[in-house]
Amino acid sequence: MKLYLVQHGKAVAEEEDPGRPLSSQGEQDVLRMAARLGDSGIQVTRIWHSGKQRAAQTAKILAKKVLSGRKTELIKGIGPKDPVTEFASDADVWHEDILVVGHLPFMSRLVSLLTTNDAEHELVHFTPGSIVCLEREDVHHWVIAWMLRPELLGDG
Repeated sequence: MKLYLVQHGKAVAEEEDPGRPLSSQGEQDVLRMAARLGDSGIQVTRIWHSGKQRAAQTAKILAKKVLSGRKTELIKGIGPKDPVTEFASDADVWHEDILVVGHLPFMSRLVSLLTTNDAEHELVHFTPGSIVCLEREDVHHWVIAWMLRPELLGDG
C-alpha cells in the first residue's frame, strides 16, 4: 500500500485573498506534478483534502491524472495544526493507495510519525506542491519510497 502525501501548491498571500487559493505559480507547479505522476503510471483509489481552497484545488488538478472514476473528498483532521496520531493509526489498516493533500506542519509530522514513531523528528522538508510517497512494508512499518519537489521538474 502506498500513501502519497502532498503539500498544496503555492497559494496567494492572505492580504491578496483571504481564501488563499493557488497562485498562478502554484497552479503551474501542481499541473506539472500531476503530469509527471500520470506519466509515471501512478493511480490512486482516493484523494482526500482538508477543504481549504488551495488544498481542494491541488487535489482536483492531481485527480485528473491519477484518480479514476471518483471525485476528491474532503476529510476532517488534516488541518495544519491537527494532531497526526489518529490519522496515522487509521492508515495502518488501509489497503488502497491513497493521496492526501494537506498543509504544514501536519504533513511533515505525519511522515515523521509513520516512519520513526516520532512526529517531532523532521525527516523531510516539504515545499509547496511537494509529494512524499510512503510505502507500508507491514503493520506499523512505513518507509519513504521517494519525494519529489516542483523545482526538480524544471520549467515544464
